[in-house]
Amino acid sequence: MYDYLVVGAGLYGAVFAQQAKACGKRVLVIDKRPHIAGNVYTEDIEGIKVHRYGAHIFHTNEKRVWDYVNKFAAFNRFTNSPVANYHGEIYSLPFNMYTFNRMWGVVTPEEAKAKIEEQRCAAGIEEPKNLEEQAIRLVGTDIYEKLIKGYTMKQWGRPCNELPAFIIKRLPVRFTYDNNYFNALYQGIPIGGYTAMVSNMLDGIDVMLGEDYLTDRERFNSMAEKVVYTGAIDAYFDFCEGALAYRSVRFETELLDMPNFQGNAAVNYTDAKTPWTRIIEHKWFEFGKDTDGNELPKTVISREYSSEWKPGDEPYYPVNDDENAALYAKYKALADKEEKVLFGGRLGEYKYYDMDAVILAALDMCEKELNFTACVK
Repeated sequence: MYDYLVVGAGLYGAVFAQQAKACGKRVLVIDKRPHIAGNVYTEDIEGIKVHRYGAHIFHTNEKRVWDYVNKFAAFNRFTNSPVANYHGEIYSLPFNMYTFNRMWGVVTPEEAKAKIEEQRCAAGIEEPKNLEEQAIRLVGTDIYEKLIKGYTMKQWGRPCNELPAFIIKRLPVRFTYDNNYFNALYQGIPIGGYTAMVSNMLDGIDVMLGEDYLTDRERFNSMAEKVVYTGAIDAYFDFCEGALAYRSVRFETELLDMPNFQGNAAVNYTDAKTPWTRIIEHKWFEFGKDTDGNELPKTVISREYSSEWKPGDEPYYPVNDDENAALYAKYKALADKEEKVLFGGRLGEYKYYDMDAVILAALDMCEKELNFTACVK
């Protein structure tokens, strides 16, 4: 009946399905959830577009990706400027001159660099061997102790000196008064939410929701020539080599009868005692207004709690250590032997993906699989 069965209606699956249809292919998309859009799903609560599975701010330096998503949504001018709350002390994120001034009272970049160098030398770190040492080398001991240590331990469930150094390298550090967290040319939130954007991608494509591919894979495989699988790669192989490790996230979402809870879209709680990692106030992704530009009288917040993944939880962040890398390599070898199935996306590749990167990966897959450049631009 179909040329391609796409398992998963998230970004990777939606992009592949859209491009395949544009090439004249017959496509069926299935998802075990009752909705499309995967983890970027947004739902309407009192006129507020709520990010059910955590905050998603689109950002990219890839014009190819930016041009692609703008075919399916118009983006607002939202700039991600989170703040850190350490026992009531408020600091700017990313680490910038506002952060350094609040922490040490310094005013110039030279003063800030000198303070970091002083603490770096006192710690005696030459070649960072773990996240703790890498963080101190980047921003000094004070910022590490107040703004990194507790938050990271909550996020990953492990002491910072047991985590790899490369995790912290993604954290921006600037010696300017720039509060834009992402160093990206293009940034924003799709007006109307991500669900509407993905719905536009899937326009005219057959979609079946509430369908679990792994419980009835023979029937689904018989419906298509090839399968694009974006679910968990270890689950596909019935965990024959063991389960890959993930961090999961639990959300407590509340509708509050007030116009403003915290004054910012994202506030990170960086001390170790506060049980949640951050609070998201969703209305500020769209400047606190509805689609007609009216001020919204209520607000919706979500507290995020990080935890170790267990069966039944939603897997969020792959645990990037040597043990899991070796385990994934075994599953990748099995996947390469599958003649009919293509594996892609965050779970299919056991890889942390920003949204633009997963779209780019899907577009690259389309070019290889569909001879895309020959059939559609």
